[in-house]
Amino acid sequence: MRGVETRIQEIRHAIFTEVAKMAYDTDIPAANTVEEIPYHIIPGETGSFRSDVFLERAIVGERVRLAMGLPCRDATEHAPISDNVELADKPETYYTPPLINVIKFACNGCHEKRVWVSDGCQGCLAHPCVEVCPKGAITLDRTNGRSIIDQKKCVKCGRCADVCSYHAIIIQERPCAAACGMDAIHSDKNGKAEIDYEKCVSCGQCLVNCPFGAISDKSQIFQVIRAIQSGEQVYAALAPAFVGQFGAKVTPGKLRAAMKELGFTDVFEVAIGADLCAEQEAEDFIKEVPEKLPFMATSCCPAWSVMAKKLFPDYANCISMALTPMTLTARLIKKQNKNAKVVFIGPCAAKKLEAMRRTVKSEVDFVLTFEEMTGIFAAKNIKVELLEEDPAGVSDASADGRNFAVSGGVAKAVENVIHEKYPDREVKIANAEGLKECRKLLTVAKAGKYNGYLLEGMACPGGCVAGAGTMQSIKKSQTAVNKYAAMAGHTVASQTEYVKELEKLVY
Repeated sequence: MRGVETRIQEIRHAIFTEVAKMAYDTDIPAANTVEEIPYHIIPGETGSFRSDVFLERAIVGERVRLAMGLPCRDATEHAPISDNVELADKPETYYTPPLINVIKFACNGCHEKRVWVSDGCQGCLAHPCVEVCPKGAITLDRTNGRSIIDQKKCVKCGRCADVCSYHAIIIQERPCAAACGMDAIHSDKNGKAEIDYEKCVSCGQCLVNCPFGAISDKSQIFQVIRAIQSGEQVYAALAPAFVGQFGAKVTPGKLRAAMKELGFTDVFEVAIGADLCAEQEAEDFIKEVPEKLPFMATSCCPAWSVMAKKLFPDYANCISMALTPMTLTARLIKKQNKNAKVVFIGPCAAKKLEAMRRTVKSEVDFVLTFEEMTGIFAAKNIKVELLEEDPAGVSDASADGRNFAVSGGVAKAVENVIHEKYPDREVKIANAEGLKECRKLLTVAKAGKYNGYLLEGMACPGGCVAGAGTMQSIKKSQTAVNKYAAMAGHTVASQTEYVKELEKLVY
């Protein structure tokens, strides 16, 4: 639903804005301030989104807690929204899993999967649906000739839907489960969606595909603002997918100006770290494939790499050990600025999970999505498109580094580095986008079909531009990123000045 301003996006934006306002207005949020937020967002006697105004406010209340990094509660807990609100100032609160939560009383309890006959059935004479059903689950209504499916016999194979000339037979699947490439979502005893956190890789696709807004992740909006206000030297690290996310007229220079107006010390493009990552992965590929490893898979997408290690543990060593662009950029910032705090601002829910790792937590202090960032701009009433360009220089990142945000871009960047440094070396590539396709890719690789290959996996269909924290349509984002990449002063990652720093950052 990216690019379509739905009621869900509207209410999420309102919550992020209110939490940001509260962070600016108070040192430690007062209980009554927190309790008032649902009434600001859902005023009046009737619900704005559901018929029950009290239910709507309760849902908003849990979303507010998650936006502050506090744990989600269920309907059985008798406690105010502001319960333990003082914990929002403690970093360990945010890092307490799970990051992605189902607000059970917001869940519609959708069917996991069902096949049913709609009003579009014409009661045709042929009834091919009856003929192809392997279980005899389809009979005819003798009064009007329409098909009827016995749900107890139906095995959801979908053959009837395939042969219906009127497309009158519909296959419905719970949207969050259909979007989950890890099969991590099932129904609890009440029919509500439930996440199996042993399987979940925090890609966030369930979050953006739930049409009831029942799934939400934790945020660090409050903590980032408090860090800036306390006088910390806070640096923003913008992921390559940022182009166009804050409006068509928002240039990198205007965005930099807006970030500085909020109090950020400076702004770095993570495309710089992408260049470093491409350089490191190219060297690793040359050294290890095929002599030590049958293939090598890219490492920059945390949901993809975690999925690979969970489901294909015997091939975990085939996932590149290169540091991700986020981590490399954070290290570079902290190497140049001793007391820096780093906020990664990007499209990705899984980056929040990556930042929880012990080895990454010391490098990346906070993670925000583009969507969360818009709430902060709104809280300070900053119209980014109206600002003057920041005169600071343009990032030295390459075109390939900037194109990391688009599916296929990572492998292409690594391939180009190899071709520049080892022109006689052939590089065969296979890539997949979306975790279901990524699983197929690794299954084929496990069977030996991709020996000698470089594999790229992206958890989100379309690449990082389709991450859970993005706001504009995927195609529009891809076009914007490609256009910005074409303006780079360098084409290949190994041509940039920052690549000289790689050895100091890695070892």
